[in-house]
Amino acid sequence: MSSQERQLNLFGSSVTWRWPNLFKDNEAPGMQLYDRALLFSIFSLISFGFVMVMSASMPEAQSLTGNPFHFVVRHIVYLIGCVIISVVVLQIEMSTWQKYSPMLLLVVGIMLVAVLLVGTTVNGAKRWLSFGPIRIQVAELAKFAFAIYMSGYLVRRHEEIRENAKGFYKPIAVFAVYAFLILMQPDLGTVVVLFVGTVGLLFLAGARLFDFFALILTGVLAFVALVLLEPYRMRRVTSFLDPWQDPFGSGYQLTQSLMAYGRGDWFGQGLGNSIQKLEYLPEAHTDFIFAVIGEELGFVGIILVLSVLLFVALRAIRLGNLCLEIDKAFEGYLAYSIGIWICFQTVVNVGASIGMLPTKGLTLPFISYGGSSLWVMTAAAMILIRIDHERRLSCIQAVQGKINS
Repeated sequence: MSSQERQLNLFGSSVTWRWPNLFKDNEAPGMQLYDRALLFSIFSLISFGFVMVMSASMPEAQSLTGNPFHFVVRHIVYLIGCVIISVVVLQIEMSTWQKYSPMLLLVVGIMLVAVLLVGTTVNGAKRWLSFGPIRIQVAELAKFAFAIYMSGYLVRRHEEIRENAKGFYKPIAVFAVYAFLILMQPDLGTVVVLFVGTVGLLFLAGARLFDFFALILTGVLAFVALVLLEPYRMRRVTSFLDPWQDPFGSGYQLTQSLMAYGRGDWFGQGLGNSIQKLEYLPEAHTDFIFAVIGEELGFVGIILVLSVLLFVALRAIRLGNLCLEIDKAFEGYLAYSIGIWICFQTVVNVGASIGMLPTKGLTLPFISYGGSSLWVMTAAAMILIRIDHERRLSCIQAVQGKINS
């Protein structure tokens, strides 16, 4: 190897870099083999989430266990899991995910059935599988598995989706099976996330507008029916419209959340100085952690957090565009799916905490307490890093091919 060449190794891949020639090419700015801004944003959100979980969870932990650091210690264990997951996922080539996407979908489907049979019940919902001290919320895995399956399906059946209804409704049938199993837990919020992700991908894949709008109409009607048939869901919908009508009953959680935002004002009360987290606001460290952020860091703080989450989502969408431009369809659709997932789940979580949407029980990506959500979102984020890494490698190799020719 000459002095003008260097072997670069990252994520299990290697490529010979020829410095002088590449600096003359338009691909010279792509010298970095991964998206540092995206990786830094993800690590920043996870780190910030740890700080806010520590702040928001101590009063409830003290009340429930007598140890104010109970949830903090568990969250540290979750973060160690995130490191392990990151290392593993970054080593897996995207072709492997594509190859085994149907198998992954089947395994998670079996786990959804197992939840209904031998799952652990918490707060009246049977959503968890217990493996010793580890408890996994399978619905979170379902979002991940379905995103990968849909991306692979769109590659295999792209023309069929565009040309006839059969190709369009096949994945909808798979979605219906998943939705039924998840609703039996029950977990309507996850079903809504899966539906939005499915609709978004089908639209981006160029599905016929008639089929697309028919699917949306069916989904809306099904959602309304599911709300009307379950009294507790109906109470959630009606209470968010006017939570002050019953501030100590059905509207209690939302009114406490709104008071947290009100106390936050522009710059907040200061980190650790929230009053609502002192057992006034239920689920302060999970579903309603954004209200604590608003109270302690104010309007400026929540805008900064939302800006970083928006950056990650838009980066994923942009990555999808770049992959499709170089005929990496699976990677492109999967990046789209992850971007839609992060964006929509953020909108639902924040919308519920500020009273714009009914409470759905969805976590704030990368920030809320909860091992399953944090682990799955970390895996999805590392897939984005891997997709971008492979895209950059292919661009470098294309340039090298031109140089050698």
